[in-house]
Amino acid sequence: MSTSPPAQDRIPRHLAVIMDGNGRWAERRKRPRVIGHRAGARSVNLCIDFCLDQGIEALTLFAFSSENWGRPEEEVGALMKLFLNALEREVEELGRRGVRIRFIGERERFAPAIQDKMAAAEMSTRGNRRLTLSIAASYGGRQDIAAAARALAQDVADGKLRPQDIDEAAVAARMALGDLPPPDLFIRTGGDHRISNFLLWQLAYTELWFTETLWPELDAATLRRALDDYAQRERRFGLTGAQSLSRTGSGMAAPSDPSAE
Repeated sequence: MSTSPPAQDRIPRHLAVIMDGNGRWAERRKRPRVIGHRAGARSVNLCIDFCLDQGIEALTLFAFSSENWGRPEEEVGALMKLFLNALEREVEELGRRGVRIRFIGERERFAPAIQDKMAAAEMSTRGNRRLTLSIAASYGGRQDIAAAARALAQDVADGKLRPQDIDEAAVAARMALGDLPPPDLFIRTGGDHRISNFLLWQLAYTELWFTETLWPELDAATLRRALDDYAQRERRFGLTGAQSLSRTGSGMAAPSDPSAE
């Protein structure tokens, strides 16, 4: 099946994904849940390849939520080992292909060895511009908003900012991914229809797309369906259809898009 891209103005600039269904995929096969997480690594590579092929500029993957620390210790340990192995195995190749890697979330909760690998991956790929791959690890949307609020409060306390100058743009700039446009399209695999504390601020005007497909079963055809559906949607951003068409035609960006300022 062809994966040739649609018209450039109908391709999302920024794709956000919740990779759900690894554990259920393994359980249906009567295998340990960690086997599902290993199988899901293939789908990560497939998703990155798809974004590169389609000319998508940014991909944000929800790898490990702040709530996932409460899972069984054995599963968390296995996930951390997989995470470390992936950092050691994949970073060089991604860098060669022009992918910039970054991590968002409370990285201080990870073991020092993983933190070091995260920092090294970010450093070695910082100059790449073909695709920005943001990995949300130990991340929560509420945590993200609280961190932005603390940063603003500190600026006020330090005399760098007046309370009356705090607006949506000021908040957005202090959020994780504050230097990227908000996601245009959100995909969740696994059949659940919720965003599960992922990018709560950033998803305000994002188009949502859900599939029953479990993450290890993801293929290019599923991603193609998501993009085809996105291409048919009218994004109004609170305006009328005629107004949104005029806005798009004039090249204006979505609300809270830092690149529009």
